[in-house]
Amino acid sequence: MAMRPGPTTWFTGPDGDAKGLDRDLAELFAAELGLALRVIAVANPSQLIAATVSGEAQIGAGGLYRPTTGTFTGPASSLLYTRGYYAIEPVLVYNTEGFRPESWDDLSGEVVGIVDGTGLETVLAKARSDHPDVQWRALALPAAEGLLEQVSEGTLGYAVVASNEAAAARNVYLNVETAFAVGPKQYLTWILPATGSALRDRADAFFEKIQRDGTLQRLIDRYFGYARRVERIDASVFQERIRTVLPAYVALFQQAQQQTGIEWRLAAAIAYQESHWNPQATSETNVRGMMMLTEDTARRLRVVDRLDPRQSIVAGARYLADLKKSLPQRIAEPDRTWIALAAFNIGIGHLEDARVLAVRQKLNPDSWSDLKKTLPLLAQTDLADQTKYGTARGGQAVVFVETVRAYYDVLLRLEKPYYGARLQATQ
Repeated sequence: MAMRPGPTTWFTGPDGDAKGLDRDLAELFAAELGLALRVIAVANPSQLIAATVSGEAQIGAGGLYRPTTGTFTGPASSLLYTRGYYAIEPVLVYNTEGFRPESWDDLSGEVVGIVDGTGLETVLAKARSDHPDVQWRALALPAAEGLLEQVSEGTLGYAVVASNEAAAARNVYLNVETAFAVGPKQYLTWILPATGSALRDRADAFFEKIQRDGTLQRLIDRYFGYARRVERIDASVFQERIRTVLPAYVALFQQAQQQTGIEWRLAAAIAYQESHWNPQATSETNVRGMMMLTEDTARRLRVVDRLDPRQSIVAGARYLADLKKSLPQRIAEPDRTWIALAAFNIGIGHLEDARVLAVRQKLNPDSWSDLKKTLPLLAQTDLADQTKYGTARGGQAVVFVETVRAYYDVLLRLEKPYYGARLQATQ
């Protein structure tokens, strides 16, 4: 498979393994066929199309959209397209320090960038025809993140990107926002050479199967389900504290990774959610410190002083590592980490109650995507009375996990990994 990298398609995770929606789908499809997967990295969509047309790759993937029939010319016109597997909306983004357009009529004489060759240009054909005074700039970039960065820096006025790309970057490029949708819903697709009809049919059957059994939705939730959990103003404060507060504690988080295997940026994300990196934080219920440990948890982890940031950070990371170990071995990453995080917030007993409810409702108790549906049910007395540990604020645990995921995503983009110790997989 030829594949172009990007935050929404294929990237290297904190454990050094390949991640991303398209990469995960490719691994699953290869397993379905009983074949080994070899990925050819390409720099941009044009190279992706060329590698597929030439037969160098049997399939091309990575942020491509199914074009309207007959709208492609040149090499792309001979390609075969699979059924769509993920719906997005093309949107125009702008720099919030400048002018926010309401429609194409407001963009006369302005420059609008797009990533060349993705298929979105076919969606924009009518807009380009109706508004010839708009200056279009098709750029041979590997991913839309390059466009978002240029809009953020002010070197590009506006850009058209997919809604999932805009959402994934909103907490990184704080001054970039969506102005308006520029076209109807579009579907991501894979491409194959004209001779690949049999393989295309297998891919279509594969997409239909994983859509029907819920696998596809779980993957979409894995990579995009939490993107809008953190409000823009909170993300702004978060980035400021990354610059001004975090440096004093980086070594402690990395020491915690050394001792527990919990990736240091994940531990930092938890600590920010718990205390905003305030080692003196104290709640009304006497939960205290950087990781907001209860007295019982601190005693069990042999923490002498909960307000000592080193003790708190290492204990919090060890607690999460212990929770991960306590879960059934069959639970794979990243669900294992997110489920353990829910237990970190609500307790392992209430988590097990939510897993029992998942089984009763014919959901997957080993899937974070499914547990997000049953955890909030613990607040309902009639259902909680049927569980071992009774009522709990399960919805709060869901918000906790999703918010930590959002903070973690920002830290993955802005802070470097630490290679000085063993590391548990997290994504």
